[in-house]
Amino acid sequence: MSVDQATVRRVAHLARIAVTEDEVAHLQGELNAILAFVEQLGEVDTTGVEPMTSVIPMKLPLREDVVNDGGYAERVLANAPAAEDGFFAVPKVVE
Repeated sequence: MSVDQATVRRVAHLARIAVTEDEVAHLQGELNAILAFVEQLGEVDTTGVEPMTSVIPMKLPLREDVVNDGGYAERVLANAPAAEDGFFAVPKVVE
């Protein structure tokens, strides 16, 4: 896959990055190099390799999946600028 200069400008616009015309050609080369590397990764034979979430084996702590209210609503509401009847009070924003 190859990235043209129009695509570089579009990606910069979507990422809200200010890119000058002088930088477009350089960024085009960098993006093409990144995509070439990703294509190389696609050629690696990964049959028999288990998916992993970390580079080192880890056992994640599990908790029982129980729905509750947390048990400390008063402490949470203490941080609120305004509260009414156990709820956050916010200004009306929609008419």
